[in-house]
Amino acid sequence: MTAGLDGRARAAISALMRPHFYYSADFNIPLPEKHRFPGHKYELLRRELLARGLVDEDQLHMSPEADEADIVLAHDPAYVSALSDGSIDPRVMRRIGFPWSEQIPRRGRRTVGGAIEAARTALQVGLSGQLAGGTHHAHAGFGAGFCIYNDFAVVAKKALAEHWVDRIAIVDLDVHQGDGNAAILGGDARIFILDAFGAKNFPFRKVPGTLDIPFEDNPGDDAYLTRVAERLPEVWNFAPDLVLYQAGVDPLVHDRLGRMDLSFEGLMARDRMVLEGCRKRGIPCSMGIGGGYADPIDPTVTAYANTYEVAKAVYGF
Repeated sequence: MTAGLDGRARAAISALMRPHFYYSADFNIPLPEKHRFPGHKYELLRRELLARGLVDEDQLHMSPEADEADIVLAHDPAYVSALSDGSIDPRVMRRIGFPWSEQIPRRGRRTVGGAIEAARTALQVGLSGQLAGGTHHAHAGFGAGFCIYNDFAVVAKKALAEHWVDRIAIVDLDVHQGDGNAAILGGDARIFILDAFGAKNFPFRKVPGTLDIPFEDNPGDDAYLTRVAERLPEVWNFAPDLVLYQAGVDPLVHDRLGRMDLSFEGLMARDRMVLEGCRKRGIPCSMGIGGGYADPIDPTVTAYANTYEVAKAVYGF
């Protein structure tokens, strides 16, 4: 295919075929001291990926701001408008968990825009992702649990409406149940949601997905991996055209909100099951990093980077 091209042209095509990953400085939120959300972890992850040689600078692309027309595919226009102009009820912001500022709606738009571009890229080259995202607690009319807009819900709605794909699977392995995903997307036969989560963890009112795998506290690596491995074939049997992988690392033993007690090795084995499953079957995969709340944050950043280490090994980029 490239035999008749000179070296520069072949290099350009090779660069286009490599996975691209999306990032923005807007993801890093300045928050009050002692706030539970580690608003600086996104920049730390970017630096860690570059320092470990897991991605190159030319693989990192700016997460664009999504158009409002795309956001309202999954969200009520009144919510989007109030969030954008700052007229939003402070009680709604408390449910999200952040004080309102001009950065908040911009951050939400970039999270969604980056997720859209990551999905487009995955469909072209097989794998992509965003150094943020997996905002699965945002519902149509409100945000919650540090989630402003629901990136995967918008991607799923857009990809199906615009006929990019016919079937989508969300594999959500964050420790918290993706209630927003289930509430917005549930009932659509074209979407399969596998969700493994802590049964007694947030959110305390669960919204059932297609296939829920609830865990009691502290299952550890073996029990966790066994149950996920038993049920993951149901995703492959659904034969999705795209997998959206919410690779939250809050099941990590170091996480102060997780209560799942997985090791670094256990999380990497989890990632390998998902990514090798996609690669073996030729299913494009777009990743969001999901939750991670270790204090100090270093183990979380290490675990996020480990997901990219597994991805690099599986996809050979």
